[in-house]
Amino acid sequence: MRAVSVGTGQPDFSAPIEDRYFEDYLPGFEQVYGPVAVTEAEVLEFARRFDPQDMHTDPEEAARGPFGGLIASGWHTAALLMRLYATHYLSHVASLASPGLDELRWHKPVRPGDELRIRVRVLAAERSRSKPDRGMVHTGIEVLSQRGEVVMSLRAMNLLRCRGAA
Repeated sequence: MRAVSVGTGQPDFSAPIEDRYFEDYLPGFEQVYGPVAVTEAEVLEFARRFDPQDMHTDPEEAARGPFGGLIASGWHTAALLMRLYATHYLSHVASLASPGLDELRWHKPVRPGDELRIRVRVLAAERSRSKPDRGMVHTGIEVLSQRGEVVMSLRAMNLLRCRGAA
């Protein structure tokens, strides 16, 4: 997987991912990361293991189905999103946990041959009142095809350690 930051008119974080803490996630920050290629072999392998439906596992049946061909499982798309998110956006030193995500939507099918990117936007960052060594970052994420179409979207929550916290 080749992944690079793609400019959105704003520079990437001022702190590298190996030194990124809660304070670095400022509301309004937006960036695009990727691409990651979607291959037929991976679509088939993932679906056969985790989402065994014909539209994901059988090219001939998929061609006769509602999407007119093989499509990636939405959970495969989510896994590709997570790879880009963890590699480029989520701190490698301060990430503590995620209590979940909201508003997961699959907007368009993802097909073998597509190249996906993620657009992340810090929606809010709030320091914990009960545990001031950490804060919650809310991030809007869109998965984009090579055509710039939004194929998936969600809102993520991540607990991050504050700079200087033990």
